[in-house]
Amino acid sequence: MFAHSISLDTASRIVDEALAKGRAEGYQPLTVVVLDSGGHIKAMKREDGSSLMRPEIAMGKAWGTLSLGMGGRELARRAEKMSMFMNAASDLAGGKLVPVPGGVLIRDSQGVILGAVGVTGDLSANDELCAVAGITSVGLVADTGDAA
Repeated sequence: MFAHSISLDTASRIVDEALAKGRAEGYQPLTVVVLDSGGHIKAMKREDGSSLMRPEIAMGKAWGTLSLGMGGRELARRAEKMSMFMNAASDLAGGKLVPVPGGVLIRDSQGVILGAVGVTGDLSANDELCAVAGITSVGLVADTGDAA
């Protein structure tokens, strides 16, 4: 295990809380993935009715934030302003970067990155709300790419 990473228990709780938030808000069926600090899947669930490519999209949201070290909102801003760079980064990553809200870094209280969450299925802003709810429910810090 990486020196600074997320446990399976914590990742599972994040997924469950993110899904619970989506149900409470009446969002479309969601898929949630939690990656550890090395970019490997720690936990994932895909709700009934969640469309075909949702696992890959959730993974791309989380993997993009983790690989570039910034939340999905900042990735989206950079993709808009620096499309050539983001396209090159995505090409280098084998197309795995999805630079939109819904990808959220998981940090500890000292700011150390422990992993990332990717949520997809509804509007990106709603996906992000679910990711943040999952992360904060376990006492960790959600980094969306916007100042807190």
